[in-house]
Amino acid sequence: MRVIKEHTIKKLQQRGVFIEDMAPLVMQLQRPYIPGLTLQECLESILAVLNKRDFQHTILTGIAIDELAEKNLIEEPLLSVLKNDDGLYGVDEILALGAGTLYGTIGSTNFGFLDKTKPGIIGKLDTSHERINIFLDDLVCAIIAAAASRVAHKNQNLRSKIE
Repeated sequence: MRVIKEHTIKKLQQRGVFIEDMAPLVMQLQRPYIPGLTLQECLESILAVLNKRDFQHTILTGIAIDELAEKNLIEEPLLSVLKNDDGLYGVDEILALGAGTLYGTIGSTNFGFLDKTKPGIIGKLDTSHERINIFLDDLVCAIIAAAASRVAHKNQNLRSKIE
């Protein structure tokens, strides 16, 4: 499983996504509820999420579809749908949302917020004209959402006192 995790991280990096880019967004989601939260804890949470086989498979599948579309190796009319990031195409969100809820339903709330606001690396991926990132931007939302959910669950007692 370690080989798949390393390959997953490598594929993310090849597509311009680094764990260090995602950690501040995990922090942004959870810091209001966990004042002492550190960036290191957020990084560790992302790495823990990437340990999950379901996440690894989902990320690799989504990246593969993006890459196939870039190489025009998908038949029409689906190729045009992917290249144009058709707003009514929801398979990318469904795939990512499924992974994002592995740490509970808070993941779907976090995912929706990130997908709507597109902060940081998510916005860069969404607006990139150099590559097709129709799946990748949502997968990054899912990684961040799940990592934030994991942080919330680990700090449940602290969250309860603050809320």
